[in-house]
Amino acid sequence: MSAPDPIETARTLVAGGRGILAADESTGTITKRFQAVGIDSTADTRRAYRELLLTAPGVSEFISGAILYDETIRQTASDGTPFPDMIKERGIIPGIKVDTGAKVLAKAPDEKVTEGLDGLRERITEYVEMGARFAKWRAVITIGEGIPSDYCIHTNAHALARYAALCQEGGLAPIVEPEALIDGDHTIEQCFEATERTLRAVFAELAIQRVSLEGMVLKPNMVIAGKQCPKQASVQEVAEQTIRCLRFTVPAAVPGVAFLSGGQTPQQATAHLDATSRMGPHPWQITFSYARALQDAAMRSWKGDRSRVGTAQQAFYARAQLVSLARRGSYTAEMEEAA
Repeated sequence: MSAPDPIETARTLVAGGRGILAADESTGTITKRFQAVGIDSTADTRRAYRELLLTAPGVSEFISGAILYDETIRQTASDGTPFPDMIKERGIIPGIKVDTGAKVLAKAPDEKVTEGLDGLRERITEYVEMGARFAKWRAVITIGEGIPSDYCIHTNAHALARYAALCQEGGLAPIVEPEALIDGDHTIEQCFEATERTLRAVFAELAIQRVSLEGMVLKPNMVIAGKQCPKQASVQEVAEQTIRCLRFTVPAAVPGVAFLSGGQTPQQATAHLDATSRMGPHPWQITFSYARALQDAAMRSWKGDRSRVGTAQQAFYARAQLVSLARRGSYTAEMEEAA
């Protein structure tokens, strides 16, 4: 069997009006989300929930790839089929989260750096053998008084580029995710500045470390005011500032920009994606890589009840359809009521 081609994978992930489901929550994170809606978090309930999402009838119309957690890629579906095989049978590309989480940055207690480079080459080989075709690594950039520092930005950019180079060497298309967090009271202007600085540093490091831009997908935050900021930007302003920032920083060789939802409500993330898409044509494909913004209604509908699988799948399908329409610039707020 020939080695996977990261360029072909990256292009497929962002083509055809589809986007990426981020189903790679760590055990701790998904446990908190389950507890919030009254679901007991066990290996079996986590498997059942992710199977529910990825077997929703017709959802591959809207979902091109699914990012899995290490636990999930090693599990089998209820019929005994390995998860990666089950996903591929439905026309969805299996992906894998390979970082081991953000930790406090040395001598910078208010900032973080993402870890997981140790042993990554060997883990990539194992994941490729399991069927993974792309990977994800998330860097966390906090905006606040005097931060992000150059130290934080460049440390995370260096790690992202090292990860991306190792992925491409091993046959995986890397999703490069530098996330300027929505938490805080910062303005949209401060978010723009932090995002621009971060993206410039990331692409400089990618060039130094010989990463093929054609064989990767960028997963950035939208340029948006912090949740606690008293002045919230309009949907149109978010779209304008986001595209302006990307045009300043992202080379046209990158095949696609798959936005993260980053704490936005499903409705906000969908409306912002739609407004951003309408500002085209863009030099890259504009798409999505959402977690909660795609899953929220499904998780609340399911609540761990086997009899509610069909209802939850319908909720997931409906949201995925709306987000796919937004990717095409064909979404309207009135569609929310119909869904």
